[in-house]
Amino acid sequence: MFRNSDFATRADAKLGTIMERINVVRFALVFSLACGFCMQARPQSTRGVPETALKTREVNPVPAAAPFSPEASAPGRVNAIEFRTPAEMTEKDREVEAGGESSIRERARFEDLGFNEGAWSYQQLVCPALPNHVFLRFLRNNGAGDVSMFTVSIPRGGDGRVRIIPILKRGYSLFSPAPINKLTISAFNHIRDEEHAAQTPDWLTTGLCYAALAGARPREAVVSGEEKVSDFPVVAPSTLRLPSRGGADIRFVDIAAPRRPMEWTMSFDAKGRLLKAAHLPASLVTAKKQPDLPGDPRSSAAR
Repeated sequence: MFRNSDFATRADAKLGTIMERINVVRFALVFSLACGFCMQARPQSTRGVPETALKTREVNPVPAAAPFSPEASAPGRVNAIEFRTPAEMTEKDREVEAGGESSIRERARFEDLGFNEGAWSYQQLVCPALPNHVFLRFLRNNGAGDVSMFTVSIPRGGDGRVRIIPILKRGYSLFSPAPINKLTISAFNHIRDEEHAAQTPDWLTTGLCYAALAGARPREAVVSGEEKVSDFPVVAPSTLRLPSRGGADIRFVDIAAPRRPMEWTMSFDAKGRLLKAAHLPASLVTAKKQPDLPGDPRSSAAR
């Protein structure tokens, strides 16, 4: 037989369990009703508010750093690279050359260029993008297959040192070809650091200067509209690309290369340091004159 106290205890426990379940259901119902009210009230929170009271601000992306400006070189206006004989040099430039002669001999001996062998001649390379340096190109031509050449940079104000860029020794490159050589790129970056340029340099002339220092006699095709089709090879125009990551890529075609036009490409970082250069035959487009069609008002017969 069960005692009354045991029965009461069990009844109380069962009743407690039932009440707990009722409370859980009640809580869940209240929570769901509250969520539904919030969902309905949220889209109505801005109703009736004047549009002028809602302030917005346009956030522009931070522009990437670029070492050149697109406006620095206008189409059709190019500062060409100039070559001068010793007699054509200015008196000031001849004084700079004379002051650097001993350093030139020392550096050429260090590079084992055979500067004390045979007859050497030189020209001045005038580069408008690097005005604070005097550039000289030395040449010894003993005939086909035996040509030696190097370029020299001399700082005008003494801020820097004499630098030599080897191009050829008896017909061969000392390392990799000068246009893509890491030593050429390093010397070019040091020269630009020594310039202490006060303004953004012309991007196309900077590229032409590099090509000249690496051994070319660059000439960029600039068509004014009066030339004949046969005057210039049909090549892509010079371009400056400013990547979103910063820096700059320069591309131009040298139409004065000895055998065929050559395409130069150069990549710079955001601070203007040259990272790499490429020098490859350019892709050409053959232009042909179409014959006149009968009845065409533009044909010579119709005129």
